[in-house]
Amino acid sequence: MQKTDLEKVIVSPDETVQSKRLPLRVLLKKIGPSIILTGIVLGPGSITTAAMLGSNYGYSMLWLLIPIAFMGIAFMMTTYRVTVMTGMPTIAAIRHFYGKWPAILVGITTFLSCLFFTIGNISGTGAGFNLIFGIDWRLGALIMIVLMLYCYFSHGVYGKIEKISGICVLAMIVAFYATLVATGGPDWGQVGHGLTHFAAPSGSLVAALGFIATSCSITASMYGTYLGGEKKWRKEDYFNGAMLADAASHIVEVVLISGAIVLVGAIVLHPTMAKITNSADLARLIQPIMGNAANIVMGIALLGAGFAALLGNTQRGMVFLNAGFGKATGLETRSIRYGSLAILASAAVVAFLYGGSPVQLIFIANVATSISTPVAGLFICLLIFRKEVNQDQGYRPPRLLQVAMVVSYLFNLVLILFAF
Repeated sequence: MQKTDLEKVIVSPDETVQSKRLPLRVLLKKIGPSIILTGIVLGPGSITTAAMLGSNYGYSMLWLLIPIAFMGIAFMMTTYRVTVMTGMPTIAAIRHFYGKWPAILVGITTFLSCLFFTIGNISGTGAGFNLIFGIDWRLGALIMIVLMLYCYFSHGVYGKIEKISGICVLAMIVAFYATLVATGGPDWGQVGHGLTHFAAPSGSLVAALGFIATSCSITASMYGTYLGGEKKWRKEDYFNGAMLADAASHIVEVVLISGAIVLVGAIVLHPTMAKITNSADLARLIQPIMGNAANIVMGIALLGAGFAALLGNTQRGMVFLNAGFGKATGLETRSIRYGSLAILASAAVVAFLYGGSPVQLIFIANVATSISTPVAGLFICLLIFRKEVNQDQGYRPPRLLQVAMVVSYLFNLVLILFAF
């Protein structure tokens, strides 16, 4: 079977690896995919669902951060192991071991998951323009789409705007943590209770599913195996701690930022039982520290987060679809580039036809991204138990990782079933 450019840079499974743990300073240099994955995950959907959890349920849903951390590490390390042991990214490995139809099924469901995510990101950027300029959110979303098109076909523009987006997201993080300080901080007794008491108030499971679907999605872990190819990771990087450091850094970033947003929602909005139904409600989260500038700061944050997520996620969806059909997955290929444009156009049509507020659409889209977990997660569970991924390579089966992957998958399935 012919390999794509990304597959060729991953070490051959026939090579013998003797690896020692790398020192911290070297591990930090090896971190790469996690930064991109965090940019994709922490989009408008993550901000919205985290804020809704805090405003609607106070501290009581903080315990979700624990399974998010557990499942995030399990998903990433499982997909990374399958990739380095087989020399193939996730969907290519599914095609190799289980045939083209399972690969196509996984490719389509993960593509749809990314499509829903893109719908949410388009709505989020529109909400950002609405907060800053007071224009209709659909017009704002259209402006962002035009900007995305310019980035796709211009040289050097993406890097500049990506840096600006990073600054915007950093400003958002600072704003949320500053708000925590300005409000006197959380009630640490309530924080401890929320982390250790696994309660699910009435109506909270759908919100919980949306929060988990964006914070530790199976698609993010799968995309990491393709990004690892561009990072030129080798098999020894799995055993010397590089991939674990990358996965851990991603999860820590997501938990710290999402957790802060939940806490701000619990402190600022929950005492008044305020609900988040539109973009102005999101801006109220940071009013204690930003005052009249809250709309502008939150709008800029949504734009920055939405831009980074849109660029990464549209490409991610096409990579999965191409992989499912055995096509080239290089980010610079024509099919990925023009397919990404088709995703943007399709997502925009759905978003513009929606009659509610962009915040409501963001939430609905985030919940819908869970469509890929039952299908892709099943085959990843099967892969991690295959002899070709373990004993045939001369390594002992990773029992702890296998158990963690199965538990994470079952937790997601149960949550999906009860939520719907």
